[in-house]
Amino acid sequence: MENTPIAGHSGTVRVRDIAQVSRDYADPAPSLIRYGGKPAVVIAVAMADGADGLTLGNALQKAAASAELPAGMTLTQVEDQSSVIREAVNTFLIMFVVALSVVLLVAFVSLGWKAGIIVACSVPLTLAGVSLYMGMEHIGLDRISLGALILSLGLLVDDAIISIEAMVVQLEQGRSREEAASFAWSHTAFPMLTGTVLTVISFLPVGLAQSTTGEYAGEIFWVSGAALLFSWIVAVVFIPFLGVHLLPEPKKHRSVSYEHGVTTMLRLILGTSLRYKKAVAGGTVLLLILAYSGFGFVDQQFFPQSDRPEVIVDVAMPPGTALGETDGAVRLLEKRLAGNPALRHMEAHIGDGAPRFYLPYAPATPSAAHATLLLVAQDLTAREDLIHQIEAMPLPVGVHLHVQRLSLGPTADFPVQYRITGPDPETMRSLAQEVDAILRNTEGTVSVQADWGNRTPTLTFEAEPEKLAYFQTDRASVAAQLQAAISGEVAGDIPDGHHHIPVLVRASRAVRSDPGLWANLPIVTGAAVVPLSQIGTVRVATDFPILWQRNGELCMTVQSGVATGLQPATVVQRATPAIETLRKRLPAGYRLETGGDVELSSTADNAIFAFLPLTGGLMLLVLIIQLQSFSRSLLVLFSAPLGLIGMVAALLMTGAPFGFVALLGLIALAGMIMRNTILLVGQIQFNHSNNISLHDAIIDATLTRARPVCLTAVAAVLAFIPLSFNVFWGPMAIVMIGGLVGGTVLTLIAVPAFYALLFDRNVPVQGVSTHV
Repeated sequence: MENTPIAGHSGTVRVRDIAQVSRDYADPAPSLIRYGGKPAVVIAVAMADGADGLTLGNALQKAAASAELPAGMTLTQVEDQSSVIREAVNTFLIMFVVALSVVLLVAFVSLGWKAGIIVACSVPLTLAGVSLYMGMEHIGLDRISLGALILSLGLLVDDAIISIEAMVVQLEQGRSREEAASFAWSHTAFPMLTGTVLTVISFLPVGLAQSTTGEYAGEIFWVSGAALLFSWIVAVVFIPFLGVHLLPEPKKHRSVSYEHGVTTMLRLILGTSLRYKKAVAGGTVLLLILAYSGFGFVDQQFFPQSDRPEVIVDVAMPPGTALGETDGAVRLLEKRLAGNPALRHMEAHIGDGAPRFYLPYAPATPSAAHATLLLVAQDLTAREDLIHQIEAMPLPVGVHLHVQRLSLGPTADFPVQYRITGPDPETMRSLAQEVDAILRNTEGTVSVQADWGNRTPTLTFEAEPEKLAYFQTDRASVAAQLQAAISGEVAGDIPDGHHHIPVLVRASRAVRSDPGLWANLPIVTGAAVVPLSQIGTVRVATDFPILWQRNGELCMTVQSGVATGLQPATVVQRATPAIETLRKRLPAGYRLETGGDVELSSTADNAIFAFLPLTGGLMLLVLIIQLQSFSRSLLVLFSAPLGLIGMVAALLMTGAPFGFVALLGLIALAGMIMRNTILLVGQIQFNHSNNISLHDAIIDATLTRARPVCLTAVAAVLAFIPLSFNVFWGPMAIVMIGGLVGGTVLTLIAVPAFYALLFDRNVPVQGVSTHV
């Protein structure tokens, strides 16, 4: 639940900060907006459901170009979401071309140019089916759906490569094209379907997660699932059909006793692996333990920062500050930023936040003591220069700045937050000061501040119960009349075309600006009209201008930003020892909770982990149906973590963080490894059932599956390399690249050793089989 503000907490009628009352109530003003230091009006256009962002952008540009404005007025477009959409679509098209080129290259080199063309045809066929599904389900092209398609580009050619490779092998052995197509169907269709279903199931928690992140990224499951299922249909229906018509005639009486150098080397490695199967299995487990330990050194991230040029600067004044004083602080910042070559646009919102022009951006709560500057830099380099300049600016006492970049996913306004909950504001304030000191002494924190502020002088009207009863009135009636006299009350409106101008009734400016005259304000009671002084006394007191509640309890939040180049989780980890020490000595009835991005990430992960038992059970059920063996199903299921070894190594080498997007890559990686293991285990079972010794069955099955496994891995790795430079999808691509390299090697070396160790403890160790 979000924090909610309440004003005051005593039983008296609280009026206002006495230090600002003469300026604030003399001329109450709405929030102010300036563009480039000049008064402005912001026109925000929202897109209707199902509308096209590019079409809307073009229409707005045409309308703006033909608009007739009065002299002295200009119309400037500050944000253009259509350009962002266009860039995202162009990125997808580039990834599509790259992936298709990689597939063609890999298939041409390994299988021949005709087979390469057939594999390449699978991509547009699959995307056509996915597009049809997205249209039927009204799923548009946004960052998440495009990302799901980009993720699928590295996966959807795998089934096609496996299918066509099986046909090519059969043709090389002299079988007809029809027999080769029949073999591809009977030997690969259902194992591939099982692997595809496993990958789809692995994305199930993302699609069903009951969290903000699940709502934001849920399309990953539906779009990726559709793409994978369509890719299987294409691989088992269209690829054999095209193979029968396009592949070359089989070569009759071709000798199959020939082995090239790579096959011979792999056969020797497999023989050695089976000979020392216990050492190989133990070494693999040791590598997994090391990878798990090394994962602790990987930076943790929720969602990466955006590659957009906007900079959001939140200006926080002491709570209770009048709008005019906040405006003065903003004018000082505007003066210092004016003419900066790194700045393209500067828009100031005083008393309110900027419009929600971007989904993950949450505007600040309207307050006279708050302002938001929306800065648009020339480019990303200029954005970072601008941020450094702002952070280095000297500020007047009491002015706090929070500089932030936009996030590419759900995020907190301050990435590092600690919430103190309890019954007494003074005790909470004392604890908050200790948390504040801890954060200020923690490396990597910036703009440390609390959301309550300090106590400020206030004017409090203390009504006397006896006099209220004597004059036949109550506190609510007196409070309402004070509110009307000082702040004003809307008594009606005046029609003005399509608008209505409210009529505000209030006391004169002289009365509103002089608290000394408030004692004479007339108050209507049930007995008579009497001056305010006859009912009670206006006293000067000190109080917190704003109290925040969370779930009905008083809550004070100490929060901070994070220095450039650091992750919120790293800063929280550094502060944890001191925070835990403080938490152990909290008074009874008080809690200290960690919020911010760390909490959001934990909530998102927990929402996903809640579905892991269901996911694991469904995976095991699918595997048992396919393999007809519980033990072999467990072997496939436990092969999923093999990608962790290469993944952790790749993340540590590149310095990339592991976050929600990288988690998606890990899920897809686990599905690919399990699919390859299913094909390998199924081939071993098939060989062994044909009266081949288990030793020879393992080696021959691995050699049979080595080429399609390696081809799919190479195609995916090369397709993900360009994506690794993308801000949003880069960590996912790095996870896939590193995990596939390590997982492919272990699938071909370690899985056979585990299979032999589990199902035949008497595998021959003398010599190496030469069975083909």
